[in-house]
Amino acid sequence: MRQVYMDHSATTPVDPEVFEAMVPYLTDRFGNPSSIYSAGRAARQGMEKAREQVASLLNASPDEIIFTSGGTEADNQAIIGYATANRHKGNHIITSAIEHHAVYDTCKYLSRNGFEVTFLPVDGNGVVEPETLKAVLKPTTLLVSIMHANNEVGTIEPIKELATITHEAGAAFHCDAVQTVGRIPVDVVDLGVDMLSASSHKLYGPKGTGCLYLKKGIKVESYLHGGGQERKHRPGTENIPGIVGFGKAAELAQARVDETGKRLRELGGRLAQGLLNAIPHSRLTGHPVNRIPGHVSLCFEFVEGESILLMLDQAGVMASSGSACTSGSLEPSHVLLALGLPHEIAHGSLRLTLGKGNSDEDVDYVLNTLPGIVERLRQMSPLYMKAGER
Repeated sequence: MRQVYMDHSATTPVDPEVFEAMVPYLTDRFGNPSSIYSAGRAARQGMEKAREQVASLLNASPDEIIFTSGGTEADNQAIIGYATANRHKGNHIITSAIEHHAVYDTCKYLSRNGFEVTFLPVDGNGVVEPETLKAVLKPTTLLVSIMHANNEVGTIEPIKELATITHEAGAAFHCDAVQTVGRIPVDVVDLGVDMLSASSHKLYGPKGTGCLYLKKGIKVESYLHGGGQERKHRPGTENIPGIVGFGKAAELAQARVDETGKRLRELGGRLAQGLLNAIPHSRLTGHPVNRIPGHVSLCFEFVEGESILLMLDQAGVMASSGSACTSGSLEPSHVLLALGLPHEIAHGSLRLTLGKGNSDEDVDYVLNTLPGIVERLRQMSPLYMKAGER
């Protein structure tokens, strides 16, 4: 049976070149980078090279890159760290209603601990409108955190404009760019952000490694204690093999991002249009144009997304019904509800996210497989049968 992996927004396979770069740091170059002898220096050299590679991908300075355990830690460090260090400036934080839970729940936590949090609504395509942000800014606004692109529906946000508006109000801007770094060009200078989160395993690097871009002059307080690593921002012995892998993945992504993005846009567009044409009562979610390359998110009426996933898995196709962090939940996605979709339609969501290993044959296989699955499930749905009687 053919195996088709279409869940690259959840994680990506480690690139063979990345694995090859990591191996020496799992064997011979095993030293602690804080040690001053040769094995420690070798480990530190590998880490600092990776810092330069990641910085180059983001158009940042190496000393603006703080390595973390992933995007979630980077989000927490940015939001909690900035709010704690700058509380004297205000207590108001703004984010969007469609953020990943790493931001959404962190802001909820701060709202229970003395901060005022505003969750901005989005339009039907999942876009945070600049005018909506302008309307809620106030003198006490401390921080705005808006994701670069949504993980569930793929919509790319107008970050540059949102950051400009934020700075005009005297606040700082953080961007969760976990879904875009390595997939589309991400330039922290051009975007005008103060902080930005990224994750290795979204761009063919290893899991358990990420980074926070922290613009020079931006003050954050570490909520971890116990060491002076990462310029006292992130104590604890660094994950050198993971960091080296992240660096290599960043280098490869920088060289391939335009070519891969073009190809994935073409493949994703063909997959989306083919499914919409073949399956009645279906709709694309997210922005129709300004979306992550290869990101196809759909809702099918009269069926449950989890049932589709199980049957796709039996056919060898791996996908998701939304965020990998909430795929076990029976509740409809907070993102889809924020887009204005009713519960019964939001429950029928499916996310197919393509990567560099996917082919035209993979797309054909899904186009030949998914419509039949949806039809079989609908034949068991009383709601579908009743709709057919109208």
